[in-house]
Amino acid sequence: MPKRTRFTTWRPLATAATAALLATLVTPAAAQAAPAAPRGSEPVHSYENAIREAVWVDTGLDGDRDGRTDRVAVDIVRPREPARQGRKVPVIMDASPYYSCCGRGNESQKKTYDAQGRVAQMPLYYDNYFVPRGYAFVGVDLAGTNRSDGCVDVGGRSDIQSAKAVVDWLNGRAKAYTSRTGTTRAQAGWTNGRTGMIGKSWDGTIANGVAATGVKGLKTIVPISAISSWYDYYFQQGAPLYDSGPEWLSDYVDSPDARAKCQAVQQKLVDGAPRTGDWTPLWTERDYVKAARKVTASVFLVHGMQDLNVRMKHVGQWWNALAKNGVERKIWLSQTGHVDPFDFRRGAWVDTLHRWFDHELMGIDNGIDREPMADVERAPDRWQTSRTWPPSGTRAATLRPGRGSQAGVGTLGLHPGHGTETFTDDPKLSETDWAAQVDRPTPEKAGFSAGPLTRDLRLAGSSRVTVTATPSTPTAHLSAVLVDVGPATIRDYTDAGEGITTLTNRTCWGPSTTGDSSCFKETKAKTADVGYTVVSRGWADLGNHASDHRGSPLTPGKRYTITLDLAATDHVVPKGHRLALIVGGTDQGLIDPPADKPKLTLDLARTSARVPFTGGAAAFARATTGTATATPDATYLDGVREPRTTHRVPEGTR
Repeated sequence: MPKRTRFTTWRPLATAATAALLATLVTPAAAQAAPAAPRGSEPVHSYENAIREAVWVDTGLDGDRDGRTDRVAVDIVRPREPARQGRKVPVIMDASPYYSCCGRGNESQKKTYDAQGRVAQMPLYYDNYFVPRGYAFVGVDLAGTNRSDGCVDVGGRSDIQSAKAVVDWLNGRAKAYTSRTGTTRAQAGWTNGRTGMIGKSWDGTIANGVAATGVKGLKTIVPISAISSWYDYYFQQGAPLYDSGPEWLSDYVDSPDARAKCQAVQQKLVDGAPRTGDWTPLWTERDYVKAARKVTASVFLVHGMQDLNVRMKHVGQWWNALAKNGVERKIWLSQTGHVDPFDFRRGAWVDTLHRWFDHELMGIDNGIDREPMADVERAPDRWQTSRTWPPSGTRAATLRPGRGSQAGVGTLGLHPGHGTETFTDDPKLSETDWAAQVDRPTPEKAGFSAGPLTRDLRLAGSSRVTVTATPSTPTAHLSAVLVDVGPATIRDYTDAGEGITTLTNRTCWGPSTTGDSSCFKETKAKTADVGYTVVSRGWADLGNHASDHRGSPLTPGKRYTITLDLAATDHVVPKGHRLALIVGGTDQGLIDPPADKPKLTLDLARTSARVPFTGGAAAFARATTGTATATPDATYLDGVREPRTTHRVPEGTR
């Protein structure tokens, strides 16, 4: 498949003509000097006098079955000066279900309106910061939410068309009106159509989904903590991650009007998402990974490596699919949970995002395309860059568990193991319980660890663990967890703030108005001193051994082999620490238990882990050769608290 040209840089004709004119006026000496690097868009337009308007874009769908096509509400804030001068501006867009029901950002801001129905407060800082710099900001209410018609279908056709239709309208291909039910048309002659979508969680998921349609005019997306396949939000290889399905989420964000009209859509969500974990056409419609070949927009992806809401599996599969199809990409990976970069690296984030949009939407050659692809948080507020991601030279090594001197406490190395290990599922225990006692024989897990490392060992990307197990019951769930055993200070991702503490002082990011402040509460890292760090995890229903998409009852006493996909990560196991693999049953708080409480016997000769190391198997061999000073052994290792079991919602707030 042909690859896209890397970061096409364009300049408006007027800019090019001005540059040509200046070139004829400078002295020869000046002409020979290297031109200064462009600084980027400047805040030269008035935010207070910006044009604020609302339009309703026709989606072409009739989700609520009221006999007319649905219109979605689009609130716009755009600079007045370019419109007066006849200049067209690019668009930054956030399409969200949360503008009315739940709020956006760390302070749960909602849209507010003036007496004329124009947006007074647009949540977050995007409009305050970017409108003075020559961008329009567009906030779209997804179908079935706030002031829009239609129904929420949780990542399906209605959700995606809600935003795609707006991109089409911005590019002259769709109809919009000045009111929800009127006939007066609204035109988008003020924009050049170049659109960038941004958003956290569900909002970022919509950006992924719209990009996967290949819609023309969408030049870049910035998905933050976003879903790439909705099946993987609710299940992993048949194992249920929550005790509810998408119908609960739809009801959570529906407007009162939609809730009254959308029972048929609700029932489709129930019928199409059985709690068996089997793949259905509903999930196919909501799988954006399969459509990555259609993506033409560049992607700046941001995610927390300890996000237990929208888990890192969404990153690995989406990133790899985009890479396969030649999509231009950039990535930030933090130590946080489900947190926006504005709340864990604010200054650097706003500056980087500004430069990204300037490059992708305004065509300014500011060099961001020549900078390292990845920023990874190694410790709280300490970041490392990588030219590419995963780093060059990263290759998977096959690690094999072996029996140790105590039952359930084994070894992990490059050579095949022998024998068996047995554990019994205890749904009351989680990965934190297992890891805290990784060096002790406990009945609910089997742990295997390499010796203390003689040098640092970096793993980056997605791992896979193949398990051969014999269950004692007709149902069984499996968990596989990679653990860095050794002391560290990390972000406390299971705390209520998921790695941040919100302070009382504020910083401001652009001008404010009476109705819309650009000033937001500062944050700082919330840390924990731990004796181990969970690096990556994955889950599966053993009944899905023959297919990721369909399960079947197990025959007690029969041996089955299944490969668990572990979440992507980027982690350095320091010299002196140990890398451990834990295999258990129900990971309490992260997957639901099976109907039974099985005893599982692992065949170690047929169990292995494929782990991507920078330097491959040779790097692992070097790091586990020789004698290292080990960290002191402890009977019980301190860690973060166990994952919370409350409903998680892919929303903008933490």
